[in-house]
Amino acid sequence: MSFKTMRAALVAATLGSVAAVALSPAMAQDAAKPAAAAPKPAAGGSALADDPVVARANGKEFKRSDVIALLQQLDPQVQQMPLQMIYPQLVDQLIQAQLVTEAGYKAKLQDSADVKKRLKQAEEQFVQQAWLKAEIDKKMSPDKIKAAYDKWVKENPPQDEVRASHILVKTKEEADAIIKQLKGGADFAKLAAEKGTDGTKEQGGDLGYFTKDRMVPEFANAAFAMKVGDVSTAPVQSEFGFHVIKLADKRKQVPPTLDQATPQLRQMVAQEIAEDVVKGLEKTAKVEKFNIDGSPMVAAPAAPAPQKK
Repeated sequence: MSFKTMRAALVAATLGSVAAVALSPAMAQDAAKPAAAAPKPAAGGSALADDPVVARANGKEFKRSDVIALLQQLDPQVQQMPLQMIYPQLVDQLIQAQLVTEAGYKAKLQDSADVKKRLKQAEEQFVQQAWLKAEIDKKMSPDKIKAAYDKWVKENPPQDEVRASHILVKTKEEADAIIKQLKGGADFAKLAAEKGTDGTKEQGGDLGYFTKDRMVPEFANAAFAMKVGDVSTAPVQSEFGFHVIKLADKRKQVPPTLDQATPQLRQMVAQEIAEDVVKGLEKTAKVEKFNIDGSPMVAAPAAPAPQKK
């Protein structure tokens, strides 16, 4: 990556991270990615040396911890770069942001109507997030998560899965030739690597386990009709080309345990709690809605009451 390209990526990532922080919902905060680890201090180093000053701009000091804090706000792909490689650009971003901030304050933009409006909007958004998070934390419980898990398991019974490999080619003639080679004792994985035309060729054609609805009908119907160990005796045509299939295994799906599903279930329950508390606020609030031209909005007719049998 060239210096200019890296610099542009860091600028874009920095600006994007600022917008993301300002606009992220409370649930996104709870699911935030792990912070990038700070470099370990040298053995026997003092507290001052552990967080040294790395730059100054018009008297404003920046420490190594400021660099790490900026890095933690950036995209995961940037965080994966070696720190020493992007360190100069990170320091530049800190300095440039400070200089722009100083210029803005010098121009008295903090007193402008636009900045005040944006600050108020940001404050309201943070207040919304904080209130919703407090309500969610108050109402969240292991019983709710367990109930959500039981409901999910009931609504998603284990499906049949198969594990198959395939060799995908463009023509029927190529597929017929491959089947002939396999009947003669050729190795399926080796032929897949040599003849296959899709990404699975690097894995010997292995598609892993899948349910019937995950594949195009022609392929799925053929694979699920086979017995373990079977190899196609005729090519299977789909919109992608012609497949030669080998069935490796059949099994029932194994549902995740409660512990495994808890992170996703917690998000789902949190969303339900948030929706419920907002609906509760709407019930007690005086709300008026108008059409886009400002005219009164006609209320939708109430649903008819169910007839008694």
